[in-house]
Amino acid sequence: MFRLWDLVAIILFLAGMAGMGLWFARRNTSTEAYFLGNRSFPGWAVGISMLGTSISSVTFLAIPAAAYVLDYRQAVTNLALPFVAVIALIFFIPLFRQGALTSAYEYLEKRFGVLVRSYAALSFLVLQVVRLAMILYLVSIPIEGMLGIPILWIIIVGGAVVSVYTVFGGIEAVIWTDVVQTFILLGGGLLCLGLMVWDLPGGFGQVIEIGTEFNKFSLGPLEGGFGERTFFVVLLLGLVNFTNEYAGNQNVVQRYIASKSLREARKATLICMFMSVPTWMSFFFLGSCMFAFYHVFPEPAVAAMAADEVLPHFILTRTPPFVGGTIIAACLAAAMSSQSSSINAISTICTVDFVKRFGRVRSDRDCLVIAKLIAGAASVLMIGGAIAICYIPKESMNDFGLIIGSLFGGGVLSIFLLGFFTTRVGNCAVITGTAVALACNFYLMLNTFGWLPPVLALPVHSYWTTIIVNAVSFPVAYGVALFRPNRRNLERLTVWTLPPGSFGGNPKPGLPAMTE
Repeated sequence: MFRLWDLVAIILFLAGMAGMGLWFARRNTSTEAYFLGNRSFPGWAVGISMLGTSISSVTFLAIPAAAYVLDYRQAVTNLALPFVAVIALIFFIPLFRQGALTSAYEYLEKRFGVLVRSYAALSFLVLQVVRLAMILYLVSIPIEGMLGIPILWIIIVGGAVVSVYTVFGGIEAVIWTDVVQTFILLGGGLLCLGLMVWDLPGGFGQVIEIGTEFNKFSLGPLEGGFGERTFFVVLLLGLVNFTNEYAGNQNVVQRYIASKSLREARKATLICMFMSVPTWMSFFFLGSCMFAFYHVFPEPAVAAMAADEVLPHFILTRTPPFVGGTIIAACLAAAMSSQSSSINAISTICTVDFVKRFGRVRSDRDCLVIAKLIAGAASVLMIGGAIAICYIPKESMNDFGLIIGSLFGGGVLSIFLLGFFTTRVGNCAVITGTAVALACNFYLMLNTFGWLPPVLALPVHSYWTTIIVNAVSFPVAYGVALFRPNRRNLERLTVWTLPPGSFGGNPKPGLPAMTE
């Protein structure tokens, strides 16, 4: 259903984002400014940016749909964030802020060697390119239904706007547009929630009553086997995934480094931690409100819809013109904050971990030009990939995403944890552990798709893949290290060999470094 004023609201939003990028473009005179904003960002802005990056369009649409059709069991994953954030505050942030790092994977070369660094960086690049295309495609589907505009034009225009402000504006444009986009997406979600509750005769109380009657607030079964999504399986998955994000994801690590001090980096992580869980839970509650609303005001058309189509339907049929467009802009904001962060991170990794590491660049100015070209190329891959997905059978695309994740995501978390928390494990041991992890990952991928003979198949849910792979990699690497221990100088590279005072406070002279 096309409404002109909704389109006006979306055009104003897109124009504002492009304008911010061009505004910040004039300040990018070096790679230090382009990648890290001269390491001068305040903690509150970085924290809100981290929140915006973690909330994609998939979150904006899929979380309410999950709560609408089932319950809150997927929310359990997010309950692990505070625990991981505390570990990041104490250990991860001080380690990454040692020295003049730009990339998370520079640390891995210092700790293990260039092969491990290159593998982890390449894994990140492949996964991010696939993620970019899928996010752009997924956000374009409901907007096509909302506005009646062909999906190809939505992909091209939306991708082009993200490209403009990210390619020219660098990390400054990414972080400050993230701040604006985060407030827009939070406002859009709350606006939807408020409109639903306002129309219900019993208000919030009726949402709670209906949700309780239909068991919509359940966090999932507490008991079950390896083949089920139980409470504890989902919680463990959240613990592993968030540790992976905060320990070695360039999108997050780049923000640790870009903060103007250790204190501000920790403040950013605390802000993200305290805002993230309530934000996610509010989107789950939005799904509960949506269920209650259409239980009280049933529509035959809604009953026939897929769950992720219900919220767009509500926006187009139950909100005033321009207000609906503002909510659509919030959905776009959720996608764009994730996309811009990934494009900038891809540019950073390609430039720092490959071009500067293996190539010969004459000057920092040349490096800056290369970085912008890489960001532009990543944007083209994002748009081209999203268009390609339009013509790929959707089941095949889902399979493709799982296959890419299995082949390129193996054991990276355990590499960082072995680097941070051990002094015995060296290059040989971690390469061996990673090779075993990749083999395990490939086996579990075949198991997930049912491509193994029955005698070799395991009754294990796909949620266990990441957990098992990292659980295998860590002990294998440590076992090899018992026979081939590390010989490198590890000063400032592990939690045991940081100088006194690195974790906070002032160093006290005369105190020895910690030992493992």
